[in-house]
Amino acid sequence: MATELQNQSLSIFFLLLLPLVQSYPSTSLYPTIQLSIVSTTTNPSLIITFSVIDFGATGDGIHYDTKAIQSAINTCHTHHPTTPCHVTFPPGTYLTATIHLKPNTILNIQKGATLLGGTKIEDYPEEDWRWYVVMAENVSDVGITGGGVVDGQGPKFVRRFDERKNVMVSWNQTGACLGDECRPRLVGFLGCNNVNVWNVSLRDPAYWCLHIVRCENTTIQDVSIFGDFNTPNNDGIDVEDSNNTVITRCHIDTGDDAICPKTYTGPLYNLTATNCWIRTKSSAIKLGSASWFDFKHLVFDNITIVDSHRGLGFQIRDGGNASDVTFSNINISTRYYDPSWWGRAEPIYVTNCPRDSTSKEGSISNILFINITSNSENGVFLSGCNGGLLSKLRFVNMNLTYRRWTNYAGGLADYRPGCQGLVNHSAAGIIMEHIEGFEVENVNMRWSDDPTGRWNNPLDFRPSTVNNISLLNFHSGLYRQ
Repeated sequence: MATELQNQSLSIFFLLLLPLVQSYPSTSLYPTIQLSIVSTTTNPSLIITFSVIDFGATGDGIHYDTKAIQSAINTCHTHHPTTPCHVTFPPGTYLTATIHLKPNTILNIQKGATLLGGTKIEDYPEEDWRWYVVMAENVSDVGITGGGVVDGQGPKFVRRFDERKNVMVSWNQTGACLGDECRPRLVGFLGCNNVNVWNVSLRDPAYWCLHIVRCENTTIQDVSIFGDFNTPNNDGIDVEDSNNTVITRCHIDTGDDAICPKTYTGPLYNLTATNCWIRTKSSAIKLGSASWFDFKHLVFDNITIVDSHRGLGFQIRDGGNASDVTFSNINISTRYYDPSWWGRAEPIYVTNCPRDSTSKEGSISNILFINITSNSENGVFLSGCNGGLLSKLRFVNMNLTYRRWTNYAGGLADYRPGCQGLVNHSAAGIIMEHIEGFEVENVNMRWSDDPTGRWNNPLDFRPSTVNNISLLNFHSGLYRQ
């Protein structure tokens, strides 16, 4: 039944997005859209099921069930290496160290069941890049489902609570790895094919939550992600060096970036995200900042972004290029939080300045924003650099409303990470730097009636660095409740 629903929902998504694709005029200013629809067809009668209880799991949340869980997974693979096999978790709480999925294995965490990650360094492999509660490495046809929960016990990694930004436990003090981001992730698929994660809740990661690395053909559907709002680095979904990925009907409420494509060792192609709800203290959707290779053919459609620090963002810092990206039918609400978090309430943030003096400039081109509505405490920030211009950007059918409702300080442009850091800059509807080709069509910009004069500049740019701007049916006026 689950696989039938998956196929039906993906077909519905294709039909809904098809009119949008067909409506694009034939012009190079519109990115090429390539949908990534992954087949999840499985005959339910062929699925073999093993319960972790039958292998000795207690499910009491106190005693470790790692051996029992891994034994169930290994038995699935050993006795049915080519047949889909579900490892089932009945209601209960299953404390575990890292578990490793085998080919053709699905964790079926039933409603009322929680897979609980351990909080000790000895619960995880020796190599820090393998620190996951659930991990699959170089296998095919794997996933997680069932309606239950995977919980990383993130609050137990809070060393000092801070309402602005928590100070977290870092295992770098043990020499296990370097940096303050030395904490375990929740779920990781590394070098896998045909990954399916659906109908499951991922909760309280200590670090990144769902990590897709060098994978082909991944579907993430009907997944709820809840991370502590004051915890840094607890990203929702990080898609890294992976191709043909579909994210749909996900609810992400977390402290750091929600959907975050990255390129460390290779390019990222064909990512489609649709029908999602997002709240975050950082960027709702962000390309980068790891960006050594290219991003191409990405579509983000029908997404609601609520009370986030940034809405739609590019942080190209390492010489890679981003092109053919479409954002469509998106409602955005962005607001200020403490400056210790990256972001200054920008609904749209497009930057490609190099990370440092050793980094190359990447380019950002052929980017379409269409049918976007935003209500924000700051304006749009479009910033290229001398060696890497922003080019062929297009805003179509957009309603941008600017007003203040928090008491955090404004008047700053935020280039972080790297680059110029935080820079004093007056508020503007759209700040533009180093752009070659920017088309605005049917854009309505509204400003709050602010007696301090903070909203006094719809378009902020210098002609010496911004060329070929076209404004068609652009309106700017006061916002009145």
